[in-house]
Amino acid sequence: MTVKALMSARHVNLVAPLLHESTDMHITDTATTARAWSGAASDLIGESLRVDGLESATGAPRTPGTATSTTATRTTTTSAALARPAPSADSNLFYLLVEAYLDCRRTKRNSATALAFEAHLESNLCELHDDLVSGAYRPGRSTCFVTMRPKPREIWAAGFRDRVVHHLLHNRISPRFYRSFTADSCACIPGRGTLYAARRLEHQVRCITENWSRPAFYLKCDLANFFVAIDKHVLREQLVPRIDGAWWQELAETVLFHDPRADVEVRSAADVMRLVPAHKSLFNAPADTGLPIGNLSSQFFANVHLDALDQFAKHQLRAPQYVRYVDDFVLLHESTEQLAHWHRRIAAFLPARLGAHLNPRKTVLQPVARGIDFVGHVIRPWHRTPRANALPNALRRLGACEKVDEFDQVNSYFGLLRQSPASHHLRTQLANVARARGFCVNASFTKVFRKTVNA
Repeated sequence: MTVKALMSARHVNLVAPLLHESTDMHITDTATTARAWSGAASDLIGESLRVDGLESATGAPRTPGTATSTTATRTTTTSAALARPAPSADSNLFYLLVEAYLDCRRTKRNSATALAFEAHLESNLCELHDDLVSGAYRPGRSTCFVTMRPKPREIWAAGFRDRVVHHLLHNRISPRFYRSFTADSCACIPGRGTLYAARRLEHQVRCITENWSRPAFYLKCDLANFFVAIDKHVLREQLVPRIDGAWWQELAETVLFHDPRADVEVRSAADVMRLVPAHKSLFNAPADTGLPIGNLSSQFFANVHLDALDQFAKHQLRAPQYVRYVDDFVLLHESTEQLAHWHRRIAAFLPARLGAHLNPRKTVLQPVARGIDFVGHVIRPWHRTPRANALPNALRRLGACEKVDEFDQVNSYFGLLRQSPASHHLRTQLANVARARGFCVNASFTKVFRKTVNA
């Protein structure tokens, strides 16, 4: 059977052909090759989703071994969208949207919002595609709640539909920005997490001290109320001119200037919300100021925003040893006077260029021999250890968690501790707790297993 498109612009059937001889489904696509589209469709649905579970816009009964595509009957609703120019030079926006959906659901597939979106997957993706092309897309409702670790902080979660758009925008524009970032910029960059930041700083400490044989000093700084204080107009000037294509620029502005406070569902109790300091709450931020913590777009925009600081440190200050993770950064030098001079210049640069300020209570100038506390690690002479509160926090959380969550919690903390080479003693203590709770531990104390009972 052949499914033919009534539209010449694009036609994609998301239903994967059934693996038996009675099905002979082909896809006719006048815009791109059928092989590329069908390959994306097969990966999208997966083996667990049955063909008869997908809805059809026509409502007609389905014939076994076939599937009806909603895109073949949407001539009325998409006529206005097709008259609008295609986004930038991309004629395969729907394919990019499918990739964004797959990225978005990768670790959230069993969440309620992801399951609700997947229940009517084909129509939801088609509707989102049409809204994007026609310019009718507007971000929807967000969810706000408070997390208590390591301190009370607001977390804003966009709806699943909007998170797909965030991934779509990120996948399209991020490679160009990543190529321009310095090697010392970490966080929310592929391959540059906390472990990369800790190893990078440890390497630079060894370089400046000639393998701990010479004294040196470090300056550690932190920005005050970073996410809440970001000026969106300043960020727009950093972001939009470097994006190719007017359509993608417009989408970036839509995501950037969306105010989640206009439509939000608060899930934490009022007394818990009051635990967040007023100056750290996005509810109290001025208009066009602040990014919601918790969205992929916010993390990426923050890196774009602070790339100006990275470039200033490397090319204006000419600091050879410098590492930044989000809004925490460290500079190294043999002279405390030089570090103090850099501190004054950074303190003057941030308000003038970015509208940001240093947090004076989190500014540290000390010898590196005392240890540098950075991204959960403490870098000391000849070894790197976890923070002192890592194990007590792990034991406290294990004592408060449910029985069904113990396995994941223990493995999570083993994964955290094994990032530090000098953590064997802490892992042995955690291993004893895990064994007391009925788990098996491997010989290197890096992972636990459930005991199996033989019949």
